[in-house]
Amino acid sequence: MKMISLLGGIGLLIIGYVIYGRFIEANFQIEPDRKTPAEVLRDNMDFVPMPRWKNAIIELLNIAGTGPIFGPIMGALYGPVAYVWIVIGCIFGGAVHDYMIGMISLRNNGAHLPELTSKYIGKPVKHVVNIFAIILLLLVGTVFVISPANLISNFTPSWLSVGMITGLIFIYYFVSTFLPIDKTMGKIYPIFGAILIVSTVAIGIMLLFQGKPLPELTSANLYLENVNGTPIFPALFFTVSCGALSGFHATQSPMVARTMKSEKGGRPVFYGMMIGEGVIAMIWAAASMTLFDGQTLSQLIAQGTPSAVVNQVSYMLLGSVFGFLAILGVIVLPISSGLSAFRSLRNIVAEYIHLPQNKIRNVLILTIPIFVISFILTLMDFNALWRYFNWANQVTAVISLFVSTRYLRLKGRNFMVTLIPGIFMLYACVVYILSEPIGLNLGLTPLCYGLSLAVSLGLLGLLYYTGSHKIQELPSDSPLLNDHLPITTPNT
Repeated sequence: MKMISLLGGIGLLIIGYVIYGRFIEANFQIEPDRKTPAEVLRDNMDFVPMPRWKNAIIELLNIAGTGPIFGPIMGALYGPVAYVWIVIGCIFGGAVHDYMIGMISLRNNGAHLPELTSKYIGKPVKHVVNIFAIILLLLVGTVFVISPANLISNFTPSWLSVGMITGLIFIYYFVSTFLPIDKTMGKIYPIFGAILIVSTVAIGIMLLFQGKPLPELTSANLYLENVNGTPIFPALFFTVSCGALSGFHATQSPMVARTMKSEKGGRPVFYGMMIGEGVIAMIWAAASMTLFDGQTLSQLIAQGTPSAVVNQVSYMLLGSVFGFLAILGVIVLPISSGLSAFRSLRNIVAEYIHLPQNKIRNVLILTIPIFVISFILTLMDFNALWRYFNWANQVTAVISLFVSTRYLRLKGRNFMVTLIPGIFMLYACVVYILSEPIGLNLGLTPLCYGLSLAVSLGLLGLLYYTGSHKIQELPSDSPLLNDHLPITTPNT
């Protein structure tokens, strides 16, 4: 039975980790003996040293959500070409993006993306990034409440409505936000991680032996549009985001950077877990394409959310008992990512308005409004939320790649590794917002493509101009000397 595209793609992801991951690490120039924020700024709340394996599990669950499952399911509507974006995007875009932001944060007191943007690109851009980060995390948290609630409702009593399940998830998030990171994520996530890994491996193994031929990437099925007639550019690069390149990850890596003991953990934790997410995406894309034809898959997704596909795939491949366990593996992803999204959002807002989070009163001041707004957003159409989330997500990825580019340029390193994917996604983001109904609704016309090129070149010129004065200002990377960043003072 042919399975070259799936197994070959997974093999390339692993090779990418070994070879290109080492290149990226060498280009960054780690210092294994450098003290980390977890040691220097320990507060037993957010800055807490944890073992590398726990950091890896937390990073994987933080960045994953339903993105590497729902995204590839919808990306499967384009056929096997989705494999190409997952593999190339993951190795040269997503994993590099995650590694760079995680390591730059590690060198800057565990600072979040807005503060890193302020330092390396400029203070005016910081306000824009704060707005995008807040919107993105609100959308992420909301999407990652709706999707597990829909999945759970499929096998709970009828009296337990989706609304009630949504409320219970919010209660779990609310309680968890008050607890130290090592007492919540450090204790619960290893269990969640085990469920995810076992269920993903089970789906992958049964997919190989289920009797149907797996779709192979050939010139004949290299489609330029999906079954609904949507062109591959730029839609595919927003549909499959978390499994290839996702700005949401830039809001999560700094959280893990605050718990790392050594810079040596950067490649397995940041680069490696993105590769792991790519493997998850490959398996779910393959399962969706193998078990359903394009029209059937499209109809299942149109019934509500891709959760319908998750249920069908799990039960078809694993039966009722193990299929239920596989669905649990999918449920833990958005619940864990939703929790981390709201925690990151609270910290980013706190840093922006300079409100220390060392008192319960201050935590409540931010947490309650965040959850109220998110609950209101749950009343919106899921598909509309997903489109807004995708665009805000990839804009944040572009900003993160340009922050990384500026950092590498300041340090005299190879900055093309982040600039090239950054330019590509910048153009895709501009085309998307100018062509889609959520933007100017110009459609994919020559006017849209030309105007997008002009806007992209203008933004690149602005990026170059704003950084010209910084070249002589090599900023300190020392956590002890970098106290000009408005990081919350640890409890003493």
